[in-house]
Amino acid sequence: MNTISIEQAIETTEMFSKEHLDVRTITMGISLLDTMNSDVDKLCKNIEKKLLHYASDLVKVANEISDEYGIPIVNKRISITPMSIITEPCCKKEEDYVKVAKTIDAVAKKLKVDFIGGWSAIVSGGMTENDKRFLSAIPRVLSKTNVLCSSVVVGSTKAGLDMDAVKLCGKIIKDTAKLTKNNYSIGCAKFVVFANAVEDNPFMAGAFHGISQGEVVLNVGVSGPGVVRKALLTAKGQDFTTLCETIKKIAFKITRIGQFVGLEASKRLNVPFGIIDLSLAPTPAKGDSVADILELIGLESVGAPGTTCALALLNDQVKKGGIMAARNVGGLSGAFIPVSEDQGMINAVVKKSLTLEKLEAMTCVCSVGLDMIAIPGDTSTETISGIIADEMMIGIINQKTTAVRIIPAYGKKAGDKVSFGGLLGYAPIMKVNDYSCKEFIDRGGHISAPIHSFKN
Repeated sequence: MNTISIEQAIETTEMFSKEHLDVRTITMGISLLDTMNSDVDKLCKNIEKKLLHYASDLVKVANEISDEYGIPIVNKRISITPMSIITEPCCKKEEDYVKVAKTIDAVAKKLKVDFIGGWSAIVSGGMTENDKRFLSAIPRVLSKTNVLCSSVVVGSTKAGLDMDAVKLCGKIIKDTAKLTKNNYSIGCAKFVVFANAVEDNPFMAGAFHGISQGEVVLNVGVSGPGVVRKALLTAKGQDFTTLCETIKKIAFKITRIGQFVGLEASKRLNVPFGIIDLSLAPTPAKGDSVADILELIGLESVGAPGTTCALALLNDQVKKGGIMAARNVGGLSGAFIPVSEDQGMINAVVKKSLTLEKLEAMTCVCSVGLDMIAIPGDTSTETISGIIADEMMIGIINQKTTAVRIIPAYGKKAGDKVSFGGLLGYAPIMKVNDYSCKEFIDRGGHISAPIHSFKN
């Protein structure tokens, strides 16, 4: 029988109390395929019934586990089947989509979950007429709801990149910014554009319950930049071999805690346990920063030469350490680099050591992509689409997930800042390249899949 030493107990306690270790999210994925109906009102009733049936005890169970074991569980969330599929038989005008969205939002509030994700469409190979209607309604949907999150998958390594959808997403972001301008354009913080999106991602705003998933599943996202940072203090001045081993060992410990929470919640809720997402997700709290880790590795400031290499090292070692500690690893897994949610990233932007272009380079090796970046409110639709296109192609060519969650803060200019509160933090407005890509974006059409996608 294994015993836990006093030293191990103290170490674990300090991870929670002093180093910001937490289970960032328990996310219940629920299939809504059987709720489809040709009548909008009946669809809304079916969705409400299904969500209440499976998720009524989600928050209660998560809180019980947290209280019993002293493990902070920060967010309780739900992901659902991409709603462009579910709404296809009945939604023909914008008001229909808004009605369904408000129903989902109301149920989520009733269940007391923090977010519900899945107001999503997958259009990598092209858009149907329903997809176009669905996408066009997203700004209104996000302006009329509070905890509902939306995503659009515009590209994949197998399908290529739908440039018509990329262009439309630029407009969605601009329109959403305007409709939520009285709250720093926060609607854009609930909208993500993806390439190679995964179906079991527990993190918002991009979570959805993929159609290849089962009826219901419980996925867990663990975090812990502060714990990794503390461990790296013991490896100061050591070579890279020692550094890598240190990260791997602490990632193993972090993941075991997430595995325990996931299995315990699965048993109590009588819901199958899916995956552990190993992502290092920062918060605005001091000491809970991925940027701090990179600087501890040896950078004067994030954005300095060597930043992309250091991030690649961190991402790889986190995965290597965590994968041995979990029964099933999935989701995104790695290190997130959201600007507004990471005080170290914010500091680097303010110091001008970190630019939008350097962030783009870092997304080649990080867990996702350009995340929670605030830009001037007068940035053109075409420029936003161009930023999306660049990031999507990084994912498509490199066969990885990439994403863009960008906020053109209405009425703000470079050097200003916007505050979103909570885990979303605050963000300095980053300068955007002034040169136009309008002619490029206006071409429209579809960019075919890269040659290395043909592996059958």
